[in-house]
Amino acid sequence: MHLQDILYTQGFGTRRVCAGLVQQGHVIIGGKVVDDPFADIDPEGLQYTVQGTPWEYHEKAYLMLHKPAGTECSQKPSTYPSIYTLLPSPLRLRPNKGAVQGVQAIGRLDQDTTGLLLLTDDGQFIHKMGSPKHHVPKVYEVTAKHPVDEAQIAKLLAGVVLDDDPKPVRAAACESDSPLHLRLTLTEGKYHQVKRMLAAVGNRVEGLHRSRIGDLALPADLAPGQWRWLAADEVAALRAPAKPAKSGKAPK
Repeated sequence: MHLQDILYTQGFGTRRVCAGLVQQGHVIIGGKVVDDPFADIDPEGLQYTVQGTPWEYHEKAYLMLHKPAGTECSQKPSTYPSIYTLLPSPLRLRPNKGAVQGVQAIGRLDQDTTGLLLLTDDGQFIHKMGSPKHHVPKVYEVTAKHPVDEAQIAKLLAGVVLDDDPKPVRAAACESDSPLHLRLTLTEGKYHQVKRMLAAVGNRVEGLHRSRIGDLALPADLAPGQWRWLAADEVAALRAPAKPAKSGKAPK
């Protein structure tokens, strides 16, 4: 693949802009400046530097982000900064067959909710991970306003009715390890679902953090606002059929 085309697919601008980056000596491969935009390069596993920043070629982008509080999962936020401002420009400008450029969040977290968020430019992956039909489990750490009792946990596991749907929604797993903490596993993604489920059993969410999606846990060393690429085995694990939670226990 021509070097300018590689840079274009990775979000460094139009082909003309990418050609200019190469011609101006801003691209380094294997420790050497490559200034020919039409140089034939094998993109597989390619590691390179653009304007001093190291990059690696990814045919499709799969990322995790530790979403901080006070951010919106929107390209056009209304009140708070967008999560997309936490990502470098090439990830936001990767060309896409659809109308929207760059990586997109898979589902949304409220502005005050923190934790694990996945982003990608793979439309099929977005559909699989975001569709309720695939029952991908998501684990939430809930700080409740009032002490959580066994009766509330039993109701959450049995199913509660929300105000916009007569069909009960239930937690796939639920446990409490302290009076005001609840670990809740859901396989659906309704609007404000955790908050509404807690309200339905007579409690209230004071803090909400997503700690896991499928078998992928948010790493302890990924600070709020930081992101990283997903490894190939992590993407493969997310693609695998979901494993049901056992005995009402949420994975840690």
